[in-house]
Amino acid sequence: MRERINNYIRSPELRVIDADGSNLGVISLSTALKRAQEQGLDLIEISPNAVPPVAKIMEYGKYLYAENKKQKKAKAGAKPTETKSVQVKIATGDHDLELKAKNASKWLLEGHRIKVELFLSGRSKYMQESFLKERIDRFMHLITEPYKIAEPLKRIPKGLMLTIERDIKK
Repeated sequence: MRERINNYIRSPELRVIDADGSNLGVISLSTALKRAQEQGLDLIEISPNAVPPVAKIMEYGKYLYAENKKQKKAKAGAKPTETKSVQVKIATGDHDLELKAKNASKWLLEGHRIKVELFLSGRSKYMQESFLKERIDRFMHLITEPYKIAEPLKRIPKGLMLTIERDIKK
């Protein structure tokens, strides 16, 4: 959405901020436009949803530059999250489970989501559901970081899958 400037502003009254940052209070649109023209600057509607809308007297090019700079800084600060995958089998040993849980804890700390898969092959696909859930729980108890379940345990063609992510509240 583009900001309205000068004669494109529709509101009859505005809360106006001067070029030096001082608050001029609530004044009429015509008065604000005159004041901006006297200074050789533009009247830019910054917050159109406020009551009354907020406008600032400043050079439009400088305003666009500052907004663009803010957006780039916010974009640079945003960190993309990845979905990491941990695959566990029924017969995976305790030491291997601890290593995988350590990696999963590290990834949770970094803010990634983790897809925990219990890989089933051959006859193990037909084992009791309670036994399979117990195997996944054995792995989940080894994770040291606080987590919450993003997607509950479900059957997939390869076995069982569960997705977890970091729980910031804990």
